[in-house]
Parts: sequence; C-alpha cells; structure tokens
Amino acid sequence: MSSDPFVGETNFYKTRSFFLQKEWDSTLVYSAKQLNQSVKNSTLKDYCYFFRAYSFNKKEVFKEAQKEYSKISSDFEFYSHVNIYLGEIAIELKEFQNAIDYFKIIEKSNDHKLISKVKVNIEHNLGICYLHLKQYDKSEAYLLKSIEAPEVKKDTLKLARFYGDMGVLYYEQYNDELAISYFQKAYQLSKSTKDYKVKQNMALNMAVVEENRKKFSESLRYRKEYEKWKDSLNNQSKIWEVARIEKEFAIKQKQKEVSLLKSENKAKVAERNGFLYTAIALLLLLLTTIYFYREKVKSTRIITTQKEDLDALNATKDQILSILSHDLRSSIIALKYSNRLLSDELAPNNLDNVNSLLDQNSTMVNSLYNLLDNLLQWALSQTKNSYFEITSLPLLSITEQVVYNYLPLMKEKNIIFTNNVLKSDMIQADQESFKIVLRNLIDNAIKFSDQDGTITLYTQNTHDMYCDLVIQDTGAGMTEETRLELLKDSVLLAKKEHEDKIGTGLGVQLCKTMIKKNQGMFAIESTLGKGTKMIVSLPKALTNG
Repeated sequence: MSSDPFVGETNFYKTRSFFLQKEWDSTLVYSAKQLNQSVKNSTLKDYCYFFRAYSFNKKEVFKEAQKEYSKISSDFEFYSHVNIYLGEIAIELKEFQNAIDYFKIIEKSNDHKLISKVKVNIEHNLGICYLHLKQYDKSEAYLLKSIEAPEVKKDTLKLARFYGDMGVLYYEQYNDELAISYFQKAYQLSKSTKDYKVKQNMALNMAVVEENRKKFSESLRYRKEYEKWKDSLNNQSKIWEVARIEKEFAIKQKQKEVSLLKSENKAKVAERNGFLYTAIALLLLLLTTIYFYREKVKSTRIITTQKEDLDALNATKDQILSILSHDLRSSIIALKYSNRLLSDELAPNNLDNVNSLLDQNSTMVNSLYNLLDNLLQWALSQTKNSYFEITSLPLLSITEQVVYNYLPLMKEKNIIFTNNVLKSDMIQADQESFKIVLRNLIDNAIKFSDQDGTITLYTQNTHDMYCDLVIQDTGAGMTEETRLELLKDSVLLAKKEHEDKIGTGLGVQLCKTMIKKNQGMFAIESTLGKGTKMIVSLPKALTNG
C-alpha cells in the first residue's frame, strides 16, 4: 500500500512540479484546478494555498498572496513560515504594525530550530518596521542585534544592506556623523558584492549625503555611479528577457520542422501504397497537392512578412551604424586630440590650460554618454522591445526627479534654473519614456545655454485635453529652417547647425518618438541668438469630482 497520501491527484503533482521549477504562472493554474475538484483532504488544501500564496508573492501580487496565506490552517506543518511571509508582505505594503505583530509571533515561538535560522532576518525586519514607525530606540536595538551574526560570519552582502539601514536610522535622527560613518561602511562593502541593487542603493545614499553636505562634485560622482548600476540592472533584465524570447522562438521552429517531417512521411506512405490502391492513391495525391499548395501560399505570406520586418531592421541597423561611424568616431577623435593637448600642457605645468582641457573632456564624455544612452533607447523603441505602461503621473514630482541630476551641470555654467510647474498638474504617460524626453530636452537646454543663462520649466493649459510642459532657455536658439527640419517626421536624423556642440540630433528624434508613443504632441519655438522653447503636450490625467 502506498505511503503517499495524495495518490491519484494529478493536478497536485503538476502544481508541485511547477512550484519546484519556479514556474509561478503554471503553479497558479494547476493549483486552481486542484482546488476546484471539491478537495476534502485539509492537508492537500493547505499545500495548494501555500503554493498559490508563495507564487503570488514572487510575482509581487501581494494582496492576493495575503488572501491565500490567510486560508491556510494552523495545523499546516509550515505554518510558522506563513507568519514570516505575511510579515514580509506587510512590509512591502507598508503595513508596518501588522508586520511587527507577525514577526513577534515568530519571536515568541517554541520552534527553536526555525528561530535559529531566521533570527537575523526577523530582528532586522523588526528594526525596519520600528524605523518606519519612528520608534527609533526600538529600531536601533533590533538593528544592532541583527548586525552581530553577519559581522561574525563576515557576510558582506548582508552587512552592506544592514549598515545602510543603520545609516538611514541615524540620518533621520539628524545624527549625521554616525549616519555617514555607516553609509561609508555600507558603500565600501557593496563594492565587493555582485548584487547590482545593493551597489545602486549604496551609491544613491552617498549621493544624497554629499548633496546635503554641499559637496556637489562628490555627489555627482556617486550619482553617476548609481545610474551605472541602475543601467546594469536594467540591461541584465533585458538580456534575460531576450534569451527567453529566443528560446521560445527556437522551440516553435523545431515544432514546425517536426510537423513538416510528419507530413512528408505521410506522403511517402501514400506513394508506397499507391500501386495497390490506385483510386485511393489518386484521391490522396489530389488532397496532398491541395494541402501543399495551401502550405506554400501560407509560407509565401510568412516569408513576405518576415522580409518586410527584416528590411525595417536593416534600415534601423544602417542608421545606428551611421551614427557610430560618423558622430561617435568624430567625438572620440576630438577627445584623443584634447588628451594630447592635455599631455602637452602637463609638461610645463600649465595648470590653467590643464583645467580648461579637463572641463572640455568632461563635457565631451558626458555628451558621449548621453549619445550612447539615446542610441540604446531609440534602438529599443524601433525594435519594440521596451516596456511601456501609461499611467497617471504628477508632473511636478517627475520634473524635480529628472532636474536633480542636472543641477551640478547648471551650477558649472552659472545657469539660473526655475521650476514653475504646478502641483496640481497631472498627465497620462509612461513614466520611463517621459523621463527620457525630459532628460534630453533639459540636457539640450543646458548644452546650448551660455554662461549666466536661464532655464525655466512651466506649464500652460491652453486646451482641455492636453497639458503643455514648456522647457525655455535663453541660449543659442536656431533658424526657422532648422526648427522646421527638426519637426519633420523623417527616419533620417536631423543635424545640428552648431558644429561646436557634440551631438547627432538623435535626442530630439528620440523625444518625438516617445512623445508620439504617449499620444502627445511636440512643438518648438525659437529665434536665433535669443533662446528656444521646447513644448511637450501630453494628455491630462482624469480627476475625480
């Protein structure tokens, strides 16, 4: 007699198999099928609810995960783990008092084996909860206890995260000296880890600290490092997604080959039997001819579609190669020449010229970085591989986030910046693509502004459906011919008339693509020598009332 209590429950075994393979969607599908079969075994139900809750948790659908965990009975053998997961979900949902209640249950548990395994995490989570509730004494006690074990084991990753949290604790209490000490420890440890998220967070902490200490050059260095790790994290996710798509495509192609081979085998069998069954063979031959004719027509349509897609991709490739071969090459040659001049000036110790050349090199490197970032974003938009979701966005908050990264550059040129965007202005757009538009337009405004210039952001509501965001500068401006050329819907990239500025026009081209994708409009008002207004019109967000 079998010792397995779930014999015959096919959907359950499929659920468990997909769960172990971390296939969360399939786990949810088969666990739902199992629960729909009037399950009488309470243990089987508990396992199904547990698998579903854990899968929702991994997919970050936290409310559904809470519902499924709440259905598990207290007799379930992993019930202690349920309280741990509920506490972690409560933190994600910012329900910090509820999280404390769950973790306290574990802390008071008699399951010493479990407590020894999760003690450090429980203490750390309790410290984080009390920190958010501004109960700093309790938070400090738990966070200090949670650090002890990682320090003994020299767990670099945990120490980097925990020291960062200690820094936040003391920073909120205005104990800057102690906070900065922990932030610096966390930052140094993060260099030894391979976790991009930790590297990103620690660099951001240092950027904020140095910004508040008025050390803007240091803050900018950390901010650039933060952006580098953020890009690495995004690129890693994109690489995984591309690999997944390629794998699915290869499987489909193999299935098509198998289907074709099966069809060919059937045709050969029909031919061998044709000598005995002439009439049947003729009929089969006729049917087979019709079948292959239809397949040929279908294949021709597929090939035509694929050729059109390939032509479009080739056009995109040619544009990218054009940028790389001309503008990027020219910029690098200019940088090499500048470096040679720098070497010449270092020999006689001519520091004034050295500083000037260093500033020039920094400008060229920053422009090259913006070019490569725009090139990546534009290529993704052309190949339709970028993630896109239109939601309601607070315009003032988004502009402040983007402008923050450019304040040091404005300070270098002594540019007066004013943000007159209203708090009440709400738009409908995809957040990341809108940020790309803002970054490019603000970067251009800085690039083409003279020393002691001004840049102003403001909104104008001239119609009911759209909100107009205006980026106005008092810089070089442009001719009417250039303005009209930039507004053309053309696959060819516009060239700038200011040849002393490094660039390709790709930024404006990318902005037009992103604005159009967000169902918006783009306009330019400019006079040569008197400045430029870049106007981005996006749909207003619907408000209640």
